[in-house]
Amino acid sequence: MKITIDLAEMHLGSAKLNKLNEYMSQAQKLARHGNEIVLTGAAPVWLYLKLAHCLHGRATTLKYNSPATGEIVIYDHNPF
Repeated sequence: MKITIDLAEMHLGSAKLNKLNEYMSQAQKLARHGNEIVLTGAAPVWLYLKLAHCLHGRATTLKYNSPATGEIVIYDHNPF
């Protein structure tokens, strides 16, 4: 299943480093296990990097999507 997580909706304005554990928990809950995950939306680089790390082992495939780049595969562990 493909699940898109919009980081701009997650932090609602300005992302706060002291809420990082909350963002990670939200992302893990939304991602569940064994799905293709697409991260998108306005957010600082540190948040994208941390969420990519915390979703590793949970997502079969992780992608980044923006209007400028389209979908870019970050990692793909899909066995098929």
